Amino acid sequence: MTGGPSPGLFADVVGQPLAVQLLEAALARQRLAPAYLFVGPPGVGQRLVVRRLLEGLCGGPDGTLRRRIALDNHPDLLQVEPTYSDRGRLVPASKAREEGLQPKAPPQLRLEQVRELVGFLARPPLESPRSLVLLDGLERLAEAPANALLKTLEEPGSGLLILLASSRNQLLSTIVSRCQCIRFRPLASDELLQVLPDPPLEGEPPALMELAGGSPGALREHRRRWAELPPGLLDRLLPPPQQPLDCLALARDVSEALETEQQLWLLDLLQLMLWRRQPSAPAQRRLGQLRGQLLGHGQPRLAWEVTLLRLAAEGQGSG
Repeated sequence: MTGGPSPGLFADVVGQPLAVQLLEAALARQRLAPAYLFVGPPGVGQRLVVRRLLEGLCGGPDGTLRRRIALDNHPDLLQVEPTYSDRGRLVPASKAREEGLQPKAPPQLRLEQVRELVGFLARPPLESPRSLVLLDGLERLAEAPANALLKTLEEPGSGLLILLASSRNQLLSTIVSRCQCIRFRPLASDELLQVLPDPPLEGEPPALMELAGGSPGALREHRRRWAELPPGLLDRLLPPPQQPLDCLALARDVSEALETEQQLWLLDLLQLMLWRRQPSAPAQRRLGQLRGQLLGHGQPRLAWEVTLLRLAAEGQGSG
């Protein structure tokens, strides 16, 4: 790589001036760190920054190069994300829906994936000065793959490793200390709409925007899940029913119509909307307990039945 970054390399990155300034300066000095940790809400520009960074390594913006990178068709870029284990194969979280997978547990970053990226970084790059690995969802890293990743960070070689995490709180301090940390902030409402200008869906509650927390990627995902929600189901939960038979029927419908991850998403929305209508700490604790039961791989229908019946008995759903 010669010279500094091309003017306008990061021009389409919205709302992240600090990240852009730091990476532009590193490209200009040709002094990129061996590993970066991008910390911030998912979907606020981290992946776009990585793609533009690879363009900078290859000499600057080029239409053909940009399309290849966007299609994940560059030999010196490896993108790794949490996966589901399905009948002996690993399915990336982003591909699970199109493959009709119905996961029972959250996706994970696995030891074999870390071994793959280690091998990728060890080989000579084909077209750019450095091989680049994007590892998303660092919070999903269990102990064994985390130890393998730590060894790579201790001996990084000539490759470039970029780790994505929504927060540093759940990460090993030994991993964090070996990376240069760059924070990505939530986008303001006008910035979010600049990135995602699509109009709201029919009947979309304002709570979706609040739930997105300034992340265009999160808002896009919330809208997708909202569109898939069976008509009238949320209305039956706002407020929760008071009659036992209604509680049992609603628990049945929720557990039969929605997969576990969809139920967890609905629970997020329900907690926020109930709090906005009538703040109730006991009701929120009940719903928090329900979340733990769903994550603990219990029986979803039974968990919803118990929660709704208790809310009805305690009168927390009124109003």
